[in-house]
Formats: sequence, C-alpha cells, structure tokens
Amino acid sequence: MNEEEILNSTIAYVKKELQGAEGGHDWWHIERVWKNAKLIAHAERVNIFIVELAALLHDIADAKFYDGDENVGPMKAKQFLETLSIEKEIINHVENIIRNISFKGGNFTNNFYSPELAVVQDADRLDAIGAIGIARAFNYGGFKNREIYNPAIVPDLLMNKDAYKKSNAPTINHFYEKLLLLKDRMNTDTGEKLAVERHRFMEIFLEEFYKEWEGKK
Repeated sequence: MNEEEILNSTIAYVKKELQGAEGGHDWWHIERVWKNAKLIAHAERVNIFIVELAALLHDIADAKFYDGDENVGPMKAKQFLETLSIEKEIINHVENIIRNISFKGGNFTNNFYSPELAVVQDADRLDAIGAIGIARAFNYGGFKNREIYNPAIVPDLLMNKDAYKKSNAPTINHFYEKLLLLKDRMNTDTGEKLAVERHRFMEIFLEEFYKEWEGKK
C-alpha cells in the first residue's frame, strides 16, 4: 500500500470505530484536527505522513471514555497500523504522539517530544478553543450531566494529573482549568497565531455569560 491508500484505510477505520461517539470526540472532531494539522504542517519541517496518521488516530480511544485508561488509544492505533504496510519506526512514532498528545492538567509535563507531536498537539488544542471549543465543552458537560456553572465551586488551577482526570466540576470551570491556558501552550508559530482569535472569542463569551448570569443585561 502507498501512503494515500494507508491514509484512506485509516480514515475508514476511524469512521467505523467512532460511530455513535460523543459529539466532541467523534469523526468530525478528528476531521477538523486532521485539517488543522495539515495546515500547520505546511510551515514546519515535519514528516507529513506521520502527522496525518497521528491526527487521524489521536482520539481512537480517548481515555476519558475508558475509565481513564491511557493505554487503550495507543494500543488500538498500534494494532491497527500493524495490519498495514508501515515501518515499525513510524508505528512507534505515531503511538508515542497519541500517548503524549493530551492535556493532563496544569502541572503535567510530557516526557516525549517530536516536531510531529508539536503539530498534532497544536491542531488538537485549536479544536478545544474558540467557538467549536465552547460547543465541545458544553456538549461534554451535558454528556456527563455536569452543572453549567456554580459560583460556589472555584476553578482549581493547581490540580495534578489525577485530580484533573477525576474532576466533575462545572463546565465553566473547564475554561480556567484548561481552555484559557492553551493559547500560551501552543508549540508552533502557526498554531499560536491561529489560537489568538479563538482565545479572544472565549473571553468575550465569558464576559457575556457572567453579565447574563447576574441579570445585568
């Protein structure tokens, strides 16, 4: 199989696996991240084939839907890729990207880095902010039956990885515990530039939210 055939097979596999997935982590999320990754990659010195494979497979089994098990996604991706004609080195690289792509709380640092991870991580983070990020946050909050907002529950900016994974805080808290932090954690110049407008949109949304919550307009 050539690279195009491998990517087409991967797309078909991901679409099948994510049928009926929660709306913020379904095929459309994958497609947006894939497009963002290709856009960012044009300005970076990366292996675009690895970038595309990792973007397509990065959420094949998100840990939050598997009792927090962070091994399921990388394992499923690796098992799938091993059925195709792909070099072991590429498979291992994609697996490492998937294992290290996620935001795991404000005080967590990954042990793996590559330019390809930087691109895919930026693409994934872009889909977590802005208008789509807001929609995804509230969709997942509803999926988990979380409160929209509770003034008595203050955002925890010092959570470790385990506390972040177990948090059931209101959705508005998620903006402060993750979404508003992402702009300054982008890896690439392109990702950083794209994040600025989306970040500002979230700030405007929150300003409006609090005015309406307090009955000020």
